[in-house]
Amino acid sequence: MKRNVLITGGAGFIGSNFIRYLQKAEPEINIVNLDLLTYAGSLENLKKLSKNSDYHFFQGDICNQHLVESLLREHNIDTIIHFAAESHVDRSLEGPGAFIQTNIVGTHTLLEAARQVWLNEKRISDKPVRFHHISTDEVYGSLSPTAPPFEETTPYAPNSPYAASKASSDHLVRAYYHSFELPITISNCSNNYGPYQFPEKLIPLMILNALTGKPLPIYGDGQQIRDWLYVEDHCEAIWKIIQHGSTGESYNIGGGNQPTNLEIVETICALLDDKAPLPDNEPHRQLIQFVKDRPGHDRRYAMNITKIKNTLGWQPNYNLEKGLEKTVQWYLDNIDWLNKIIEEKDYQQWVQINYQKRGN
Repeated sequence: MKRNVLITGGAGFIGSNFIRYLQKAEPEINIVNLDLLTYAGSLENLKKLSKNSDYHFFQGDICNQHLVESLLREHNIDTIIHFAAESHVDRSLEGPGAFIQTNIVGTHTLLEAARQVWLNEKRISDKPVRFHHISTDEVYGSLSPTAPPFEETTPYAPNSPYAASKASSDHLVRAYYHSFELPITISNCSNNYGPYQFPEKLIPLMILNALTGKPLPIYGDGQQIRDWLYVEDHCEAIWKIIQHGSTGESYNIGGGNQPTNLEIVETICALLDDKAPLPDNEPHRQLIQFVKDRPGHDRRYAMNITKIKNTLGWQPNYNLEKGLEKTVQWYLDNIDWLNKIIEEKDYQQWVQINYQKRGN
């Protein structure tokens, strides 16, 4: 049955990748993309999308309930896939208010709009409806070096304003299922990487700085551990959940690896030594610079993906070596995109605020 899908935050990193994935996997699907185009969302990310009549872009705020309800009615939306979020821990330390507004108030607004149109007005009666909420592993807090990976039943223990705002939104989504029987699913993913990622995050920042011969700033001792997930694998997992996941359930999505941040940066350096060598063939590793750690920096994340693997048959296709190589090559092949992104957004100001003030 053909779906009519509203994607929030579809001009951002994961959202735009998901639209590309969906256009290939389900070419007949109707897609409505709602994005406010803040610093992390850009029309540059949408330029290579299929320009068929089944794709529509609207610039607008998920906190505008009238707008959201109008889109649901006018396009007969039966599936909401909610990517839109403030998502960077460092920015949440500088300005928590934006995270409360977008991640909590915005999610509540979407839920209320869906409840009004789907449940109260019963606009969609001929097929199932679904509200899918994309969340993060950071809601679970930090793991010790020997602790088992996060499971869907791991208690929430967020340590940053960002993580707390996402935990709050998860609770709201789950509450609307139990209180109003709104059909929902939730996915909690580990750190994503891949094409079109805004260069404030670790991997694209390191690539950009290395290509321009700038220092590669690493927080603290660089021994923080993350579970890295290639964005295309994440997109596939989300679509499997929407198609086959059980209503009311949460699913963890991870890449199945646990390198340190320093290991990630050293791998990027080695790839660039081969693909884009520095003058005189000096190693990119010499650009690494350790800076003051950020407050409350979680030490380790790891995801147990047994549930989604056993119930939906999903597991990542990309290991870290393959995913990083593909990611580095994409940025090398898309320098024009990178230059436009850092010119049109507040990137330089952000680097000044977040990294240069930390020093050594």
